[in-house]
Amino acid sequence: MKLNTLGTFGSVSRLTLGGGGIGQVWGPTSEDDAVATLRHAVDSGIDLIDAAPGYRICEAMIGRAFEGKLPRGVRVTTKYPLGTVPAEDVYPRLRASLEHSLEAMRLERVDMMLLHSEIRPDDFDYPADQPPKDERSTTLSLYREAVRPAFARLVSEGLIGHWGITGINHAAATIDALSAGPRPAAVQAIANLLDSPGEMNGTGLAPRPRAVIAAARAGGVGVMGVRAVQAGALTDGLDREDSSPTAEDFRRAAPYRALCAQWGEEPAIVAHRYALGMDGIDTLVLGVKNVAELGQALAAERRGPLDAEQVAAIDALGLR
Repeated sequence: MKLNTLGTFGSVSRLTLGGGGIGQVWGPTSEDDAVATLRHAVDSGIDLIDAAPGYRICEAMIGRAFEGKLPRGVRVTTKYPLGTVPAEDVYPRLRASLEHSLEAMRLERVDMMLLHSEIRPDDFDYPADQPPKDERSTTLSLYREAVRPAFARLVSEGLIGHWGITGINHAAATIDALSAGPRPAAVQAIANLLDSPGEMNGTGLAPRPRAVIAAARAGGVGVMGVRAVQAGALTDGLDREDSSPTAEDFRRAAPYRALCAQWGEEPAIVAHRYALGMDGIDTLVLGVKNVAELGQALAAERRGPLDAEQVAAIDALGLR
């Protein structure tokens, strides 16, 4: 598998196995299927696994699959949804979550820990139908004053190798966070042909993921692209029918599926190839939940990014 450079984190495979699918976030999957998917990913050349305690059984499945001995060259991440808390609580909370994750994965350290909360301006108020803002997001000032030093301390203690942030929603605040040091090793950003975070965006703001990716690239920060198929909206069939933003994205993407049909292509494979070719994406985090779905993503990686004419045809649909 082709390798790219993920900022100061170093060389990584072009695909990263995300923990949401194997953790049962994106629909049912058995523990045996989760373990098989982890092992097949590694055997196929994927060398980064993106985990989080919020991905339900994901970290426990990593522990079960590898029994505390990751294959040579394979690295893992974890995350913590800190929110906004008193500054003195930041390090203890990060440390406690990290210790829980290490125990679940049967490891002594992780290669990267990411802030799993979106970073917002201090004075931003969410729409009334959203969860309390201090639960879902971290203020930019807390990030600067307490989160960065806490991550640096965990690095100095040898518990994490690097740290990163979530760059979804609040593009302006995320760009501010990326604009001056100390900078994270990596940022996770939306990478799909809709530019859509789906139900993750409750801000009422335009997500502007390509501006975040450009800012990261300008600052030497690696980019982990997420949601290449937008939680199933860019596949040939959504496994749920509801009024969620993802279901709306699926309906909105009907012209895209029609174009893929004209090409004789699977929409999921084309969506992965589109995301792989986006400027600034160093590794694409997969949301697959079984070996079959992983096989589609591996097939997309082997074929490589779409050609310029195909990208232009998709962009001409006006879905962004």
